[in-house]
Amino acid sequence: MIQICRPSTDSGIARGPFCKMDKAYLAVLAVSLILSAGCGSDDRPAKNSVSELGESELGEPDKPRVALIMKSLANEFFSTMAKGAESHQSDHADQYDLIVNGIKDERDLSRQASLVDEMVSSGVDAIVIAPADSKALVPVLRRAKQAGVVVVNIDNRLDAEVLQQEGVVIPFVGPDNKAGAKQVADFLATKLSKGDEVAILEGIRTSFNGTQRRLGFEEAMQDSGMAIVDSQSAEWEMSMANTIASSMLSEHPEIKAILAANDSMALGAVAAVKSAGRAGAVQIVGFDNISAVQLAVRDGKVLATADQHGDQLAVFGIEAALKMLQDPDLEVEDIETPVDLVTAETLN
Repeated sequence: MIQICRPSTDSGIARGPFCKMDKAYLAVLAVSLILSAGCGSDDRPAKNSVSELGESELGEPDKPRVALIMKSLANEFFSTMAKGAESHQSDHADQYDLIVNGIKDERDLSRQASLVDEMVSSGVDAIVIAPADSKALVPVLRRAKQAGVVVVNIDNRLDAEVLQQEGVVIPFVGPDNKAGAKQVADFLATKLSKGDEVAILEGIRTSFNGTQRRLGFEEAMQDSGMAIVDSQSAEWEMSMANTIASSMLSEHPEIKAILAANDSMALGAVAAVKSAGRAGAVQIVGFDNISAVQLAVRDGKVLATADQHGDQLAVFGIEAALKMLQDPDLEVEDIETPVDLVTAETLN
């Protein structure tokens, strides 16, 4: 009989008998174990790593590891995205494992690029990314693909020209941002009069979704005969939007509306309008449908926003990545996801 020796109970963790063996006994035991390990009943080579073991011996094959890399986790939209992805993985725990990452600041491109490299080094099978910049992240994602990692682009579309220059194809899974912004701005136009002055708070100008939302806003305002008197980037940030919107209101006291390319900037505009004593006189619209803006819509502080279903957006990307992993020859084309107008009427 071989007695298994366990650690002393001094740590308060392990339980069971504690025995001491002299060095000679340990040496004899080690030799006998080595000899017995070499005496198999057949000549099949021993499998010495988990990756070499088959499904029947492990119970199930290795699950793919998917990394979700987002933009600022301080933005409620991306925290909602993360929760949606985590919930999906929990419901499909037998299908894949999930690693969630994000950056602190929307502008921290170098950190997001580093996250891609880190995930590749850690051996993930797929990366689903909402890039902070449509151009700057392409080279590192090309390297990820060359390392054999499946890459899916969500939320902010990568620049088509840069993708072509880098010789890489990465499918985009996400909404038509221009159409969504135009839908919001068209609704705003019904509350204004032709010739009214409006201003736009843009996202980061090197981001495709920021550009598309600005274009959607502009098209709707021009079609309805509004005068766009100012358009500046607040880089998706609430505090910056507050400062810029305050300046806009001071320089253009006749502004009747502010169109914000995301809800964080819309909330910054709400604060600026209140500080200027113009609450109720300036209409504000946003994009993303975060919970704080839903409350503002119900209270009449924000007229409308666009819901691109953030809680499902990463899920759409993850499902596309899993299909690509199951069939490496599958050519996944861009997938357009829904975006809907949100107003006080639709919320109630």
